[in-house]
Order: sequence, then structure tokens, then C-alpha cells
Amino acid sequence: MSVRVEVRPNVLAWARARSGITEDDWDRRFPKFEAWLAGEAAPTLKQLEDFARKTHTPVGFLFLEEPPVETVPIPDLRTVGDRPVGADEVVSADLLDVIYACERRQEWYRDNQILEGEPPLAFVGAASTNHAVDDVAAQMRVVLDWTAQNRAACRGSDGALAWLRERAEAAGVLVMISGIVASNTHRTLDPHEFRGFALADPYAALVFVNGADAKSAQVFTLVHELAHLWLGETALSDLDPRSVRANDVERWCNQVAAELLVPMGEFRNRLDPSGDLRAQLHPIAEHFRVSPRVVLGRLREAGALTWEQYLVELDVERERVAEFLAARSGGGGSYYNTKPVQVSRRFASALIASAKEGRTPYTRAFRLLDVQRASTFDGLADRLGLV
Repeated sequence: MSVRVEVRPNVLAWARARSGITEDDWDRRFPKFEAWLAGEAAPTLKQLEDFARKTHTPVGFLFLEEPPVETVPIPDLRTVGDRPVGADEVVSADLLDVIYACERRQEWYRDNQILEGEPPLAFVGAASTNHAVDDVAAQMRVVLDWTAQNRAACRGSDGALAWLRERAEAAGVLVMISGIVASNTHRTLDPHEFRGFALADPYAALVFVNGADAKSAQVFTLVHELAHLWLGETALSDLDPRSVRANDVERWCNQVAAELLVPMGEFRNRLDPSGDLRAQLHPIAEHFRVSPRVVLGRLREAGALTWEQYLVELDVERERVAEFLAARSGGGGSYYNTKPVQVSRRFASALIASAKEGRTPYTRAFRLLDVQRASTFDGLADRLGLV
């Protein structure tokens, strides 16, 4: 006879909330869950282990009387409505796993940089929120070589994102852009939960951008998180306007990113304040290689929209983006093209070189890169020119 295990309903509900699994997929995967939740049936030990594996929950947690309180291990600048995210908010396993993976990579890279005798990055912590937004945006623009000419040469927001990512990496930043956890295409990150985060360190500055978001939105997220590095502050962001309004640091980083990407002087020259603002929204966004959401923010800052009008237009834009993302193809392109973007080309190159030189065990390199086979590792090395 199979052993049945009693699990507290509140613990089951917590595991579901943090799993990131959609409602339709949930019903297909766990047809008996509602009976477990109602106390009408109890899972077998094997079923419980399967449940833990599929929900990415440590199996021991399912035997607790109360759900554990999980918090993100970095400063959380997100909001729920108009208040900061609190300890009572459920943090998804997907978000936690991504942060932990990035912290492990940062730890290795920091040790490697110091071992190699590399100097710290001068721009990490070079600014404070007391510094003028225009001045910091200008400094960052130089580092990223983001001139009007280079911007115009980029093909849309995809080209802009690639340019800014490559220049940030050339400056020494580890830029990781991914829409999934590790290599698991079934664990898609939710842009509503977070858009990105920065892990500030003078030897291993790291930025992660949620690649499940629209490309044009990723452009702004990348620059926003880079602004956190200029402050020398680690932070998790959702870039919700209420977060930005309620937090001085988020507001400053947003202002710097907006000025870098959409300089107010140039913006005013392109804007016809007496014309149809909605009709101008997308052409201006395309010109600056940003999302219409960013342009809406500049319209508000220029006095063309009130805060209330801005929120209304923002909701319209959110619906449009949600429809676009829902219809977007799930194709991810060539593995050897996308992997260096997901884990940072700079990081992957340093780690593979270290493994080939015998300084880092291959087993650790495989784990940090999230590769399973030697042939995949060698293919990635070849793609990065490290054969």
C-alpha cells in the first residue's frame, strides 16, 4: 500500500503561488491538487516528491506547518500598488533561482578578476543621487558610446539593445539577458514580477535584464540597471511608475536612463505639443530606439501629460504590449548565439579560458554555465573563439 502524506493546505497554496506555473498548465500537471487542497485526498510520497520537483520547491518545506517566509537576497525596490513589496509577498522560485545563479557567477568572476590582477571599475559607485542627472547621463553616454549617429545606425530596439549590451560588456560589466531560468524553456520569467536587477561590485559589476519583456523595454531596463551600478548599489527593480515615484533611488535611476536614451532637448525638438500626442508616440519611440512607455514618461516630464493622464495612457500601452508578447513566437534562435547573451559573453569567455588553463574545474564551469555535456561546452568555446 502506498504511503499517504498529509500536507497543510496553506503550504500547498504557497507552493503553487511561487511555482510560476500558469493556471491551465497547473490543472494539466496536477489534476488531484484541488482534492489535496480541500483535504478530500492526500498525496502519496511519490506524488509529493513529483509535486516538489515540478514546482521547484524543496520537498522538506512541504512538511512544515506554515509556509516559510522567503525574501529576495538583494535590496528590493519593487512595489505592490503604492507600497513597497513586503515579507508577506510570495517570491517566485524562478526569480530566486535567477538571482542565486547570478550571485554564484559574480562570486567566481570577482575572485578571477582579483587573481588576474585586474583593477576595479572606476564608474561603480562614482555617482550619488545628489549628482545632476544630466551630468551622470552624459558620463554614461560616453562609456556606452551612445551618440545620435550610433543610435541611428542601430536597426530598431533590437539593434540598440545589442549595441548597449556590447558596449557595457566592453566597459567591464557582466550583462546577462534571459527570459528563462537556466536552460529550462518551461520556466519563463514574468516581467510583471521584475524587469531586472543590478549586483554592484567594483570587480564584478553585473546586470540582469528580464528577456521575456519586449526588446524596446529591455533597452530602458539595461540602462536603468547600469545607473544603479554608477550609484554602487545592488537593487531589484520592476520599473513600475509607482515604484519610481515612491523611491528616490529608483526615480534618480529612471531619470538618468531617460535622459541618456531620450535627451530632453532633442525630445522637445521632435515633439509637436499642439499635435496629436498619441499619433506621435510610436514615431518618437522608434526614433530614439525605446518603448512608447519611455516616451510617455518624457511627455509627462515635459509637462504635456498630467500624472493621471500618464497612468491612463500607460495602461493602454501595457495592454498593447501584453497582446504583443502573447502573440510573439517562442523561438529563441541558435543556442550558441543566445547562450553568451544569457550568461554574459565576458563571463563565459573568462570562465571557459580558466577551465581550459586548469584553474577552474570543468565540473564547476559546467554548473556556472549551466551546460550538461562536454560537446556543448566545446561548441560554446568555439563560438567564443577560445578553441
